Amino acid sequence: MKTAMPTVLATLLATAFAAVASGAVKSVVLVHGSFADGSGWKPVADILQRDGYTVQVVQEPLTGLAADVAATRLVLDRAGPCVLVGHSWGGMIITEAGTRSNVRSLVYVYAFQPEVGETAGALQAKTPPASNNVVSVGGGFVQERPESFSADFAADVPKALSEFMAISQAPITAASFSAKTTVAAWSRKPTYAVVSEQDRMINPDLERFMATRAKSQTIELDGSHSIFLSHPKEVAALIETAAKAAK
Repeated sequence: MKTAMPTVLATLLATAFAAVASGAVKSVVLVHGSFADGSGWKPVADILQRDGYTVQVVQEPLTGLAADVAATRLVLDRAGPCVLVGHSWGGMIITEAGTRSNVRSLVYVYAFQPEVGETAGALQAKTPPASNNVVSVGGGFVQERPESFSADFAADVPKALSEFMAISQAPITAASFSAKTTVAAWSRKPTYAVVSEQDRMINPDLERFMATRAKSQTIELDGSHSIFLSHPKEVAALIETAAKAAK
C-alpha cells in the first residue's frame, strides 16, 4: 500500500495537468432567468455531472442587473475555466459577467443577447413576444400572472410541475428591464444559442436576430420557455459542445 499511493497520486496529478495543458473545460456555471430559480436547471445539471462536469448554479436575487451580475461573478470567481450559461433574463447577466477571463464560452438558452447599451425592455418592445401577462406584485417587483404561467412559460412541462412553478416563481424588479448593458461578452468569446418557435416569453424572431448578430452557433428546439426542463438532453449537449470546443 505504501508503494501504491505515490503511483496513484502521480496518476491523478498527471491527469489534472494533462487537462489543463489541453485546455479542457470541465466546469459549467448556470444562470436562471426571471420568474424562475436555479432549481429548474436540475435536469441539465444531472446530465452534465453524469458526464464529468462540475456544475455550479447561480441564485441571483433578481433585484437589478448590477446585483444579479455581482452574484454571478462571486460564483465565477471560484469556478475555474468554465462555460457560462444563461436562460432568458440570465442572458443579460452573462453578457455583462461573461468578460471574466475564466469564462471560455457563452451559451444563451432562449435568452437575451444584448448589445452594449441595450435593455431587455427595449428589445422586447422592438419585437414583442406572444405573451404579455406580466403583472405587478408590489414593492417594484413583477411576475408572470399565475393563471397564465403554464401556457406562457411552461406549456410542454407536466401540468403539476408547471402549476407549482407558477406559485413558486421568483419575481423580478420592473426596473431591471430598463438597465443598460455596459459590455457585450459575446463579442469577445465563442457563443452558442438555443432558439424555439414556441417561446411565448421572448419572440423567436428576436432570439434569431440576437443569435445571428452575435454569430452564435445556434440550434432550434420545439419547446416552451422552460426548455431546460422539457429538453434537458439537447441543452446539455450544446453546453458540452461549447465546453469541448473551448480553449
